[in-house]
Amino acid sequence: MIHPEMRIQPDGASMPPAARRKTSVTLDAAALDAAHDLGINVSAIADAALRKAVTEARRARWLDENADAFARQAEWHDRNGHPLADILATPGKAAWNV
Repeated sequence: MIHPEMRIQPDGASMPPAARRKTSVTLDAAALDAAHDLGINVSAIADAALRKAVTEARRARWLDENADAFARQAEWHDRNGHPLADILATPGKAAWNV
C-alpha cells in the first residue's frame, strides 16, 4: 500500500511529497480575486508555472551551452553523412547520404 502522502508519477513510480516553502508574491488584485471566486488554487497554478519556467530555462541554458557541440556534429554529418544512413527509414533519408 502506498502512503497517502506519496505522489504517483506518470511512469507509475512513487516519491515522497516535495519539500514546500512559503513565499510572498505580488499578483494583480483583480486576477487574484477572480481566481478566488472561481475556486482556482493559486498556489498550485503558481507552482506549475514556476516548474514550467524552470524547465524551459534549464533547456535553453543546456542548448546554449552545447551549441558548439551541435554545430560540430552537424559539420561532421555534412562532411561524412550520417553513420546510419543506410538503415534510416525517414523521409529525409536521402539528405543524409553523401
